[in-house]
Amino acid sequence: MSQQDATPAQTPERNNLRVVSFFAAAAIGILGVLIILYAWKLPPFTRNVEFTDNAYVRGMTTFISPQVNGYITAVNVQDFAVVKKGDVLMTIDDRIYSQRVHQAQATLAMREAALANNIQQRRSAEATIAQNKATLLNAQAQYKRNQADLRRVQELASDGSLSVRERDAALASAAQGSAGVEQARAQLDVSRQNLQSVIVNRAALEADVENAKAALELAQIDLQNTRIIAPRDGQLGQIAVRLGAYVTAGTHLTSLVPPQNWVIANIKETQLANLRIGQPVTFSVDALHGEKFQGRVQSISPATGVEFSAITPDNATGNFVKIAQRIPVRIEVLGDNEQRQRLRPGMSVQVHINTGEEAE
Repeated sequence: MSQQDATPAQTPERNNLRVVSFFAAAAIGILGVLIILYAWKLPPFTRNVEFTDNAYVRGMTTFISPQVNGYITAVNVQDFAVVKKGDVLMTIDDRIYSQRVHQAQATLAMREAALANNIQQRRSAEATIAQNKATLLNAQAQYKRNQADLRRVQELASDGSLSVRERDAALASAAQGSAGVEQARAQLDVSRQNLQSVIVNRAALEADVENAKAALELAQIDLQNTRIIAPRDGQLGQIAVRLGAYVTAGTHLTSLVPPQNWVIANIKETQLANLRIGQPVTFSVDALHGEKFQGRVQSISPATGVEFSAITPDNATGNFVKIAQRIPVRIEVLGDNEQRQRLRPGMSVQVHINTGEEAE
């Protein structure tokens, strides 16, 4: 009697246990499916944020190098010093370059003196022309008088009033007058040619003066380049030379890092579909304990990084493995200057780009 009463009492408990087990298994299955959908970013867990940790802070680092050769005579800065545009960082021995400036100045003075002498030569040639013109007029007047005298002598000699000797003297005088006219005309032509030579030579002398001015300007530039000047505001890197060192043109003296910086994020090509210029960006800096900064997409590279490499891979060999290419994206850093100054070019960052918001 007691066993028959106990069996119906246990049956509902078993049924309830089966129902609970069924719902628990279903919940675990649904949870597993949801985890898989989340891991693969499938609906309904599709995210509008693209992430990459292949990103770095960049800046306009400038390598400071001299344009002239010489010994370093002064180093006015230390490692990591903050400088302003126009500050003198170092100086190179300028004695040779100063001497070249003096030599160029002397050469210019000599060329200018030669040009001034050319002006005087032209005035002299013009005066000679005027003198020869007067000489020609005088010779022409003498020639006319001799011709008149010759006609009178020939008239008198025809009737016997003058002797043949006097007639011959008049003929010789007339011939001499004609020769004097030709000689004066030739001298006038020579003086005109001399004037033309002086005028033509002036162009060469003016070119010599301009050449001397250019040489002087070049020498002055070399002299100025003995002072290594900061091209802009910024902070220096390590000083690579010391006092007394000999440097040549192009020697790396130090580096200058301006306060401006930005972020270059190398995005996979599969993440680029919804990326637009102006979209908001949040990135964290590893070196600053993950401190977060705000930014926005400023520009997108026109090609993948491999297109800009010196050696491009050849995929026609048959050993091909498909690899998602990276496209550099430039990100403008927002925020106040005090916060941005904590960033240093080369720092690693983790970038989140919100592709779900409209580009600003």
